[in-house]
Amino acid sequence: MEVAEVFIACKKEAHYSRELILPQPALVQIVSGEMRIVTAERHYQFFAGDTILLPRNQLGRMSKLPLAGQPCIAISVVFRKEKLQQYYTENQLATSQRHGAELMVLGEHPLLKSLFNSLQPYFELADALPEDIAALKVEEAIRVLRVIDPQVDLLLGHFEEPGKLDLVSFMEQNYCFNLPLEKFGYLTGRSLTTFKKDFRKAFNSTPGKWLTQKRLELAHYQISEKKRKPSEVYLDAGFEDLSHFSYAFKKHFGYSPGSL
Repeated sequence: MEVAEVFIACKKEAHYSRELILPQPALVQIVSGEMRIVTAERHYQFFAGDTILLPRNQLGRMSKLPLAGQPCIAISVVFRKEKLQQYYTENQLATSQRHGAELMVLGEHPLLKSLFNSLQPYFELADALPEDIAALKVEEAIRVLRVIDPQVDLLLGHFEEPGKLDLVSFMEQNYCFNLPLEKFGYLTGRSLTTFKKDFRKAFNSTPGKWLTQKRLELAHYQISEKKRKPSEVYLDAGFEDLSHFSYAFKKHFGYSPGSL
C-alpha cells in the first residue's frame, strides 16, 4: 500500500514496536508521547517537540509509547525518491555518493516550527491532504532542511542502492533485528540466493539457525545477568511474540526463561 507523503500517526497502545527500515527518508516531529529508536550503534529517546530526519535503509527498531496520559502522536513528511531526484535535478544540485546513514536530530528552528505549524490544520480535514498541497509541503520541507543544515544532502541527495557489505560484520551488528532474509540480503548488497550462499560460507550454518541461536543467547544474557524479565527482552532479541520466544528458549536451553 502506498504511504501518504504527509500524514499524522497516533499510537494509543501501551507499547508499540516494529522494525524500522524505510524505503525513503522521512521528517518526523513528535507531538505527544514518547518515541524510542534503537539502531546497532545507538539508543534514542524522543519526546513532544523533538524533530528527527530518518534516512532510508536505516536498520533499527522503533517503539511508540504513551506518556503522561497522552498517546504517541507524530507528524511525518515522506520524501519519495522520484521527488527528491526531480528536485536535485531541476535545481542543479550535486547528489551524494556517500550516504549519511545515521538519523539526524534537528534542533529548534523558526523555519521548522513554521513548517509543522502550517501542517497541523490540514489534519482536521476529513479527507486526505490534497495531492498538490502535499507536493508543495514536501518541497518546502526539503528547502527548509537544506537551509538549516547543508549536511542533509548526504541523506536526501543519496540515491544509490546498498553496495556489497562485509557479511560477517553486518550480521554480528544487526542479528537482533527481526527482518526477512530478503531484507538482510538487500541491505548487504546481495540477492537472496547469494546471501544464503555467502552466509553458509561465512558462518558454516543456515541464516535461520544462526539467527535463532544468537538471539536466544542475547536473551539469556539479558535475563540471567541483567535481571530483565522475559516480557522486556523478547522484542529486543528479535522475536515477534512472547509465546514463540518462550517455546524457542525452552527448546534450546532445556528450561523456560521464567525459571531464570
